This record gives sequence, structure tokens and C-alpha cells, in this order.
Amino acid sequence: MSEFKVTRCVEIPDNLRIARAKASPNLGPRLLFFSGGSALNETARALKRYTHNSVHLITPFDSGGSSQVLRQAFDMPAVGDLRSRLIALADETDLGQPDIFALFSHRFPAESGRGTAKAAFEEILSGNHPLMKAVTQPMRTLIVQQLRSFAAKAPADFDYRRASVGNLIIAGGYFSSDHALEPTLFLMSRMVAVLGKVHAVADVNLHIGAELADGSQVHGQRQLTGKEAPPLDQPICRLFLSDGADELPAREVILPKRNRQLIERADLICFPPGSLFTSIIANLLPEGVGRTVARRAVPKVYVPSLGADPECHGRSLPGQVEALLETLRADAGAACPAEDLVNLVLCDRAHLPDGAAEDLAARFGICCVTADLTRPERPERYDPAALSEALISLS
Repeated sequence: MSEFKVTRCVEIPDNLRIARAKASPNLGPRLLFFSGGSALNETARALKRYTHNSVHLITPFDSGGSSQVLRQAFDMPAVGDLRSRLIALADETDLGQPDIFALFSHRFPAESGRGTAKAAFEEILSGNHPLMKAVTQPMRTLIVQQLRSFAAKAPADFDYRRASVGNLIIAGGYFSSDHALEPTLFLMSRMVAVLGKVHAVADVNLHIGAELADGSQVHGQRQLTGKEAPPLDQPICRLFLSDGADELPAREVILPKRNRQLIERADLICFPPGSLFTSIIANLLPEGVGRTVARRAVPKVYVPSLGADPECHGRSLPGQVEALLETLRADAGAACPAEDLVNLVLCDRAHLPDGAAEDLAARFGICCVTADLTRPERPERYDPAALSEALISLS
């Protein structure tokens, strides 16, 4: 049984704890996020004011957007979510690397023709593009090396429209590192002076699939989100890892030792806003995640998304928590107490459904905490500073 006492959680915001974190963010708490997509990026950017020790375990199983183009061309893991989180956590002050930040953030325009976009890439590769000229040595040489590795692999008809330069750099590093993501993520973290840690939850080239209520299966993240394909017409019952065609046993994908140690050292574990299945639960599938989370006696906080999530297909807030618990218990064991896996639900005060707090307590023994986490002008989005301060208060 977890030693963490949920009675601590009523003091939000904890102004003293917040003030300490802002005064010394380099000594800030180790908040660990199981995340993906872009939903947490604004909060990650705000979090840099409070801690430089946050940890982000990101799904590499995406198959939509610009990641889809790279995956189809090169049969590689998705890197878009990793790149966007690295950029969100980059030091944007003069002490960081603003010129490299600008280069990594650059996208080739969608409205240009293929030839124009390819010419823009070649201008960057040659070092003649203004964004590349602004980067000083030796960083420029390191970046060019990664882009040359990418160019050597790219098919002649590769479509550079909407391509992120940062994604191409990571892809090039992946090729030159014998098809491993972590060496490139380490190098890119240093290049943009990331104030935290960003890792793929597992350094593997796989997809996700889902078993639906009628027993059928759907393979591929982009088929599940309701964004690039029609929304599912029935609920997701279970998520699994896939080679793109067939389900893989959980034991074939093991949580890396590095990530296990990061979970074991975390001061708070967060299941943050984002698409419930493809952004959050996807990170919980590797073998060892559930057991490692269960052993850590710290706050384990679920922050539900605001508004409708097409993947939830009508799941109530307790139903969302149940989906998290079922996935974690698949590894930790069916008898693992709920409070050892998720012991807090943090909600915006205005978005807590009637009766949800009582239901969470009755069904799972989980405490529901409310705070003012949105602004009147943007009620559909979490306020990044308010959410950051609530999580710092709970850590």
C-alpha cells in the first residue's frame, strides 16, 4: 500500500512551495509526465519557471501529421511529439540557444510547391539559409551532419512541405545512430538547452492498436483519434502495441532501465491532459510501467482533458480513471490497490461533473481535488501557470 497520504492534497495553491520553486527552479521538484501530443506543451513551457527537473516520457507510436510522412518514407518511430516537447522545454532566454531554437522550430510552408520546399531544405543543408547562418560553430556542423544523414536516406520524391526541420534533424540522428532515438534526443537536448528531460517511453519502432467493444481491432494511432479519420462508432476496450498488422505481447516491449529509474526518483507522477488512449495510455503499455508506478509512494495525479475527447466515446470521469487503472493493472497485477496507481484526480473547479468526486471515492478510494485552473477568456483550455502551480503544490 502506498504511504502517500491524500489528505495533503487539499492545500492548493501552496504559495510557499510555489515561491521556493520559482526562486530556485534548478532545484525544483521532479514531476514526471506520461504524455504525447501537443496538449501539454503550453504547460511544459510554463513549468520552466518552477522546475528544471521535469521528466517527460513520450509516446513514439504516433502515425498522423508530419510524423506519418516520415514513418511511411523510412519505417521509423514517430518523432514529432518528442521534438515539440523538447522545443517547449528549451531555454528561450539569452542563456539558451535561441538561434538553434528558431531553426528547430521552423516548418517549410504547406502552400509552396514540392520543388520550392525541397529547395528550402537544400538551402538549409548547404548552410546558406539565414536560419542556419545564424547558428554558430560547432553546433552548425553537428546539425549539418544530422541533416546530411537524413538527405542520404531520403527518397528523391520526399515531400518537404510542412516538414519540421527539427523532425528532420532527429530523423537524421536516428539513422546515424544505428536506428536508436536516445542518442539523438540527448544531443538535441543539449543543442537547445532543454530545462528538463525528454525520452521516448520505449526506443522501438511500433504502432498502437485498439480492441473495440464488438471485439474488432483497429491498428494505427491516426485511426483512433477522430482527427484524421472518422471518430470511432464504439468504445475502446483495450489498447495494445502492434507491429502495424498484429498485436504484440506486452513482454516484447520492456520499459528501459533509464525510464524505470526516472519513475523511481519522481516526486510526482502525472497522467496529464491529452487524448486519453493515444497520448496517455499508450505510454503505459511497455512491460514494467505499472509495477514501477505502483512501487513509488508519491502523488500520482490524473488531470482530465477539458471538453470532449473523441477517444473516450462517452466515458465519464470515473470511467476514464478506470481505463487508466485497467492498463496499469495489466502489468502491476489485478489486485494492485487503485491508490497505488492513481491516488489523485485534479480538476478545474468549473469542469468537475456532478457526483464525479463521490463516485471516484466510492469506486476507487481516490481523492478528487479542485482548483481554478482556467481563465474566463479561455475556459476550454487549462491556464498553463495555474496548472503548473497546482502540480508544484502537490509534489
